[in-house]
Order: sequence, then C-alpha cells, then structure tokens
Amino acid sequence: MRFITRTIVSAAVVAVVASAGVAGVAHAQSGRPTVNDPAGPPPDPTHIPTVLPKDITWTGQEGRQQMGILFGDPNKPGLYGVVYKWYPGNFSQPHFHDQERYAYVISGTWWVSTSNVYDEKTTYPVRAGTVAIDTANTVHWDGARVGEKEPAVLVLVGMGPVKTVQVDENGKPKAPAAAR
Repeated sequence: MRFITRTIVSAAVVAVVASAGVAGVAHAQSGRPTVNDPAGPPPDPTHIPTVLPKDITWTGQEGRQQMGILFGDPNKPGLYGVVYKWYPGNFSQPHFHDQERYAYVISGTWWVSTSNVYDEKTTYPVRAGTVAIDTANTVHWDGARVGEKEPAVLVLVGMGPVKTVQVDENGKPKAPAAAR
C-alpha cells in the first residue's frame, strides 16, 4: 500500500511540475514584453511621423526665450504646435494674439499677467501640469521670474496664421515698428 501511495503522490508531483513547466513556457511565449526586451522596428513614417529632439529647429536666444516648431507653422493656415522656453528673468511685453491658443506647462513655472502695464510684480505663477487658454484678442504677457531654477517650458497649440500685436499702457495696439 505504501508503494502505491508513493507512486500516486510521485505521479501527482510529476504532473503538477510538468503542467507548471508547460504553463511557464506558454506564459513566456505569450507574456507581455517589458522594457528589457528589444525594441521593435521604427514606426512607418507614413503612419506615425516622428521628430527626434535633435531635429527640432529652435529660434530665439538661448538663455532668454526660444521657440521650437513641433508641427505646422504659426504663420501659415492650419493647426500648429510649438514649444516655448522662457529662461529666468525674461518676459514678453504686453500684447495679444488674433487667434485662440492652448498652452500646457511641461516644466518650470510660467509667470503670466493680463495687465496692460508691464510690471513683473503683477505676474501669476502657472506651474507644470497646468493647462491655460490664451483667449484671442485679450492682452497678456508672460515669461519666467528671476530666481527660477529652470526655464518655463510650455507647449502652445493653435490655428495659424496667428498675429501678435504689441499694445500700449491703455491696451491699444502700438504702431508697427518702422522697417530699417
């Protein structure tokens, strides 16, 4: 009897171990890939166009304010997306845009004012993770205050063409600067 019991228990153990091994192989074959698995091929650019960070064209002055176009063109008809970097201690002057724009603060703190008068003490902190709507034809100005540890980086999306109009202390459009 002891022999039969051992045989049955041994057979059961072998069956459990074998089924666990088969299940493990099946799981390994159908398991979800992890970051440790090799990457697949790059996406077909006709399906998912991509732009690498090194290929973004930046305008403006590093250390002051820079803009990189992600897609589209703010000066042409259609949807566009840009990234702005406002370095600490730099601001725009009071102005408005003739088109609505949508902003998302990626990092840093973006300081914004809706005053017609330039006074950095009137700016309000808009922190990373915040969404803001730049309402068409309303005065504002923005940048990053002195003492920030990093630039304010934000994505702006809108429809082009968009015009930026500088305003005086009464909120009235300034005459365009004379061509030199």
